Amino acid sequence: MDEWVAAASAELGLSPADIRVDTVLDLARDVAHQVLRPGAPVTAYLMGVAVGRGADPAVVAGRLTALAASWPPPGSLPPPADDRPRLPGGRLEPPGSRPEAHGSRSEPPAGRPERIDPPIG
Repeated sequence: MDEWVAAASAELGLSPADIRVDTVLDLARDVAHQVLRPGAPVTAYLMGVAVGRGADPAVVAGRLTALAASWPPPGSLPPPADDRPRLPGGRLEPPGSRPEAHGSRSEPPAGRPERIDPPIG
C-alpha cells in the first residue's frame, strides 16, 4: 500500500505524508459493512472533496462514520412508493399515455407526436 500511495501521490503532486491511509480505509470499511459496499469508494471520494475544500480529515471521517453507524440495515427500509402505471413486463408507462390523461381522446394531444417505444429485446 505504501508504494501505491507514494506513486499516486507523486502523480498528483501530493506528499505521501499528508495522506491518512488508515483514516480512509477505516471509513471505507464502515460504509461498506454498514451501508453498501459500492458506497465505500464514493464516500472516500466525498471525503477527498471535503478535505480538498479545507475540511479537517478527522472531522470529515468522524461525521461520515457516525452517519454510517446510524444508517438502517440493508433491506430494513420499505421500497419507495411507486404507484405509477406499469406496462406489461414492468416498464413504467410514459406520462400522459393513458387516454384519461387527455380527456376522452385516445390520440396524443395536439402538437405532440405519438411516441412509439422500441421493443425490448
